Amino acid sequence: MSTATNVEATAVNTIEWLAAGTTGIVVPVYQRQYRWDIGGCEQLLADVRAVAAEDGSHRHFLGSILSAADDSDADTDLVLIDGQQRITTLMLLAAALQHTVRDSDPALASELGRVLVLPDDPMRTKLRPHDAWADLYESVVLERGDGADRESRFDDNYAFFRSQVHADEAAAIWRGLKRLEHVSITLGAGANAQQIFESLNSTGEPLRDHELIHNYILMGLTHAEQLDVEARFWLPIERHTGETIGAFWRHYLVMTTGREVAANGEHGVYSAFRSSFPRVDVEHLQADAALWRHYAEIYGILLDPSLEKDAEIARQLRFVNTFGRASYPLVLSAYSDHARGLISRDELILTLERIQAMYLRRTLVNLPNERLVARLCRARRDGSEALERAFARITPSDERVSAVLKYSELPHPAYVLGRLEGVDDTTDYDVDHIVPTVPPDAWSGDGVREWLDYSDDERNAHRALAPTLGNLTLLEQSLAERSFGESYPVKRASAYARSTVPETAELQATESWDTAAIAQRTVRLTTRLLRLWARPPLAEIDDDGLTPILDAVRRRGWPAGWEREFDYVEYGGERWEVYDVKHLFNRVFRRAWSDTRDAAVSYCAAHGGPIYEETAWKGQWDQLDDSHHLYMGWDSTYMMSAVQGVLDEAGIAAEVFVKYSYIGNVM
Repeated sequence: MSTATNVEATAVNTIEWLAAGTTGIVVPVYQRQYRWDIGGCEQLLADVRAVAAEDGSHRHFLGSILSAADDSDADTDLVLIDGQQRITTLMLLAAALQHTVRDSDPALASELGRVLVLPDDPMRTKLRPHDAWADLYESVVLERGDGADRESRFDDNYAFFRSQVHADEAAAIWRGLKRLEHVSITLGAGANAQQIFESLNSTGEPLRDHELIHNYILMGLTHAEQLDVEARFWLPIERHTGETIGAFWRHYLVMTTGREVAANGEHGVYSAFRSSFPRVDVEHLQADAALWRHYAEIYGILLDPSLEKDAEIARQLRFVNTFGRASYPLVLSAYSDHARGLISRDELILTLERIQAMYLRRTLVNLPNERLVARLCRARRDGSEALERAFARITPSDERVSAVLKYSELPHPAYVLGRLEGVDDTTDYDVDHIVPTVPPDAWSGDGVREWLDYSDDERNAHRALAPTLGNLTLLEQSLAERSFGESYPVKRASAYARSTVPETAELQATESWDTAAIAQRTVRLTTRLLRLWARPPLAEIDDDGLTPILDAVRRRGWPAGWEREFDYVEYGGERWEVYDVKHLFNRVFRRAWSDTRDAAVSYCAAHGGPIYEETAWKGQWDQLDDSHHLYMGWDSTYMMSAVQGVLDEAGIAAEVFVKYSYIGNVM
């Protein structure tokens, strides 16, 4: 039997392990903050009490603790790769016990001191947490009393243990502590610390993607290098992105890869990061991390446009935020190029305008807004003209938008009306429905007939048009409050005529308000809307929901209805009646073998298939020629990935689209 040479695992007594030696236990920089709450402390104390009550043969198992020697330290500190939460909590319990018995049992206090502090320096704790919170921890364990007014998990959990552990129970608690055991896993120089760390963290509370990225970046560095990278790069990234750090990494990777990155599931962001940065040694890390910090700073400006010094760019960023953060990968790319002098201010602003036009128009005509930005990032790499064409293809035409505006509810009304009516900050304005959504019985559009006198058809027509563009305007909140519920003639004289919004003030010229007046105003505002949220003037048809092949969702298995996953596939202008991934896979590789054989051979050589010279195993094969065969036995996930890969290799992926069927969209 062979033995492991890079990993040594030994069952040890936890207290003896903590008390042994003259060196410290270092929590590396990449570890997440101490998180255990009172509930976890309560369970640990209960376990200690329970094992203390048993006979001397019983032990309580804490799990595994992963560590490695820090070769950068002259004293060879032990680096705690996994287990800091448990060890830190144990230390807080030991500190609470020592402080409880310090006067009543000096001998026990001395034994606990061997666990808590270094034997040659009683002012240095045995456990040394991350520098960012080391002072907090040490002030608790050493009972320095220098933070009476602060709040921290260390203070809270220590206070819990002090409240629960009394001097008369000290001997039992110490007996229980001495019966704790764990498996100590010590890594050799050649061990893959990150892989082992991920395996150990596959159960329990999962690490988030950005925490895994943090670990991955720092784990291969010495402790001194970790501190340097943490201070110069990671902490600024956290400061700029805050609670959205996970979204930042996803958006950054969409921008750099040109592919959609899943925000959920099996750590899709982390997997994409590892694929993009297979090497994170010190030599490569300096340049990469400086770039990450650069984009994180931009991300902070996108989150808070008030940080932007250019007033017009800040204004456009606020407008873009109306539609959420999905466009951030493209904005990051364009803003970065502007900041580095690669594109002009006008080109950045034009890109921000195009983003708004695309989202507003697609929302109006009820087209989905998912999986759009990656393709725009890919197009942008090919230049401004390619980006304009990409925008044109997915931005609905003037005709479609005009038709919808007549009868559909206006999305983001404050934003749309604010831009149409020249009001940048709509905070102190209400979106006023000239015909109320639910008119009171006494409401009147002409001052002659009241709502009760309208026919059913008239009422239905007015109610249907109430949320549309032509019936909406911005009105100062003070005027809206004073005129609430009034009929149109009263509101026209007391509110609209006094408004500082030009478009609203113009209503005083309209004597009565009915469906004809709404239609007239809709036509006038629609002309301005189409000009303000303009579609690029290129001779392209909009794609009506086509998905680029590189953004197509990879399915798992063959779900019910898979035989109609697609309505059709558009391949370089051809329309293929192909309804599922399996047949798309077959047809794409057959075409690749015929038209772009070099790309097909290159792809198969790099990926070990799916084209082979022999049918070397049993399964479903399709013959391409006398000496080459296409293996058809892969699952749909692999098939979709292979289709995307060979088309990308051939340089024609941008010309291939899928149109999902109804069942394909809901799968």
